[in-house]
Amino acid sequence: MHTVAVLALDKVIPFDLSTPIEVFTRTRLPDGRPAYRLRVCGVTPTVDAGAFTVQAPWGLEGLAGADTIIVPGCADLDAPVPDDVLDALRRAAARTTRIASICSGAFVLAATGLLDGLRATTHWACAALLARRYPAVEVDPGVLYVDNGRYLTSAGAAAGLDLCLHLIRRDHGSAVAADAARLSVMPLEREGGQAQFVVHDLPPVPRGSALEPLLRWMEDNAARDLALTDLARQAGMSTRTLNRRFREQTGDTPVQWLLRARVRQAQHLLESTDHPVDLVGARTGFGSPTAFRDRFRRVVGTSPHAYRAAFRAG
Repeated sequence: MHTVAVLALDKVIPFDLSTPIEVFTRTRLPDGRPAYRLRVCGVTPTVDAGAFTVQAPWGLEGLAGADTIIVPGCADLDAPVPDDVLDALRRAAARTTRIASICSGAFVLAATGLLDGLRATTHWACAALLARRYPAVEVDPGVLYVDNGRYLTSAGAAAGLDLCLHLIRRDHGSAVAADAARLSVMPLEREGGQAQFVVHDLPPVPRGSALEPLLRWMEDNAARDLALTDLARQAGMSTRTLNRRFREQTGDTPVQWLLRARVRQAQHLLESTDHPVDLVGARTGFGSPTAFRDRFRRVVGTSPHAYRAAFRAG
């Protein structure tokens, strides 16, 4: 029987911890036998999970005989990972144990060095921090999970469920995984490359920047057919100076910033109205339905139709 060890560190995110426990303990083989043996392992016998505490029957020694180790997310990203945890994970890797993280658990896995040179993901809200803290890791914030074979990472808590179902499918095939998905009232079809649904913030500018009035004007007038010359005229600058200052202060060109503003407005309309998708594109300043769909997918990572299906209110 396949043994899964869930590593419960202090300040563990409750849903990240409960998801693999629920999914793997419920999974059954076609003859009804349990597909997995589960161990909850902790540095200490009692683990703080925020609203409640968890008793961990196993210590770090429980990782030694596991076929798969799951590292749930932790709420405190500034807390140092204990050395004995890092050593235990490295020893497990040396035994070719499969190790997967959920949400901010990627920070623990990255701290071992095992993700160096590999692609990984985490929750979109802390992806930039992961990339800064571990520059040797190729952080992709736009996917649900990444499977590198032995090392896997997933985005937020719901993506952790996708990752667990993916592991079951790898171990026992689609039929067993489909049964596990039904028990979780979860579709099996969400693949790892599907985008995380996020509202992409516009690149900020330093407080007090001379660009602030222009950015407010651009956001208010994003739906208009604006050219770079219009933006430069509004700013009282040459197009060359405007491009240079924009790149220095936002990392974007004025036109790229404007397109992002239009996509943000389109996201709002898709969530809050019944307007046809093509009308949403037209009302947010895109010249053609094709241009709207292409730009929306490039920024958000999915189609306007899929975004509306996921986030339409009511």
